[in-house]
Amino acid sequence: MQIKSQKTFFSGIMFTCVGAAFALGASNYNVGSAARMGPGYFPLIVGVLLALLGLVVIATAFTGQAAGGDPVGKIAWKPLGLIIGANLLFGILLAGLRSIGLPAMGLILAIYALVIVASMAGANFSMKLSLVLATVLAIGSYLTFIVGLKLQFQVWPTFITG
Repeated sequence: MQIKSQKTFFSGIMFTCVGAAFALGASNYNVGSAARMGPGYFPLIVGVLLALLGLVVIATAFTGQAAGGDPVGKIAWKPLGLIIGANLLFGILLAGLRSIGLPAMGLILAIYALVIVASMAGANFSMKLSLVLATVLAIGSYLTFIVGLKLQFQVWPTFITG
């Protein structure tokens, strides 16, 4: 058998691996039954369904109509690093790193840092548009999580709030 679409094949591999990982992770929790579901029931079902979907996608890679084989392109390391780095930076700024003496900077600054760093991954970076997007996301997050859901976490850095 010949793979007719590499992109489809590797997408199916990714789905299958992520689904299997979720299903395995869910096995550490009490699964229960359909009538009395435990905390591992939903992740197990989602993981199994995702793995099955991945197998279907892999099968279509062998039967697809792509004559050239849709080769997988090279990995875009810079955007990948910026997106992952933006998420790590968000977590560090939101929670702080007490082991090195970095206090939590709060939700608002963490959102601005996330949006600006992640926006640099795109081909057309605009600081003005990034700041507009960050402002909209910060206001929306504040209204949703702090006002609406009444979650208790730091919104501003301690040097601003005292």
